[in-house]
Amino acid sequence: MTGARLRFEGWIAGLGTSSGVRLVLGHWARSPFGPFSDVMIERVDGERLLLVPTGAIRDLVTSLYTFEEVRTGPVRVDVLRQHWSVTAPGLDLRFTTGPRGPLGRALRAVPGPLAVRPAWSALIDPAARLLSGARTRGESRSGCREWYGARDLRPITTAAAVFEDRDLGPLAPVRPPVRFGFGSVPRHPAAVRVTTTVAIAAHTPTDPTIPPLRWSHPSHP
Repeated sequence: MTGARLRFEGWIAGLGTSSGVRLVLGHWARSPFGPFSDVMIERVDGERLLLVPTGAIRDLVTSLYTFEEVRTGPVRVDVLRQHWSVTAPGLDLRFTTGPRGPLGRALRAVPGPLAVRPAWSALIDPAARLLSGARTRGESRSGCREWYGARDLRPITTAAAVFEDRDLGPLAPVRPPVRFGFGSVPRHPAAVRVTTTVAIAAHTPTDPTIPPLRWSHPSHP
């Protein structure tokens, strides 16, 4: 994949909990790997975890973002209208989205061919940071470049999450911001429809300051 541009189409949902744990779900309908979902989790102490379904997807995601631990196993997402249900290794997450607001309506009004262009993502990046706290372009630690073309936004209104048999508490803002790498989500819990373009770097140097990842392969999701 060296030098390639990869495109992912789907949703990113970011939310906080009263326990301080923050979660980011990627739910991709179209990608070079086919449909898949993955979950990034940041604990209160700053430890970052990735829950991912396959080794190939794991290798790509960990080349773009930073984690202390990665768990490979089934990640299932079911969506029924505004109700989302997510099961992944150690995680049971449910959340509900509400009606789109002015920003969501504005994003839907952007013509599709324009919204997915990297140049458009770069143009609207300053406004996205100001309005939502999220970024729409950036560079990973391995030198890969990314552009996020937002197509829709719906607020997350309720959530319930259990991780490692612990109830994470009610829905809360995404504070402090997640620190997986370039990727960011709005400060207020939301599900954002996006087209993500990833330009794979010719070389992906390893950062010696990042501790080795712990790989885990649970037998049950």
